Amino acid sequence: MLLKRYGRGFTLIEVLVALSIVAIALLAGSQATNALTSTAVRQSDLLLGHLCAENELTRIRLLKQMPSIGNYDVRCEQAGIGFDIAMNVVPTPNPNFRRVDAQVKHDGAPVLRLSTVMGRF
Repeated sequence: MLLKRYGRGFTLIEVLVALSIVAIALLAGSQATNALTSTAVRQSDLLLGHLCAENELTRIRLLKQMPSIGNYDVRCEQAGIGFDIAMNVVPTPNPNFRRVDAQVKHDGAPVLRLSTVMGRF
């Protein structure tokens, strides 16, 4: 008895396995893209936050006087993004110097902290 041979093709199981592999590959690519995007945003925030902190420390240096001890907040905008800077001025063991810390935040999340020592002019 001769059996009729039908055209060769893929079985349903083979098609489902292939679709599963493609779906997993696409999911992995999507996650990699999200990771790259968040890294780029973080890098941009670091750069812009650093500019804000440096600008505030430079402003204090240009006053040509010893900064007052205490805390104060400054709002800074770079490239259309608002940053909050918490400035903290504390004394050092040497009365001729003061430590100045600039904590930069974006939407309440810390971005970076910059510290320096300023002396009498």
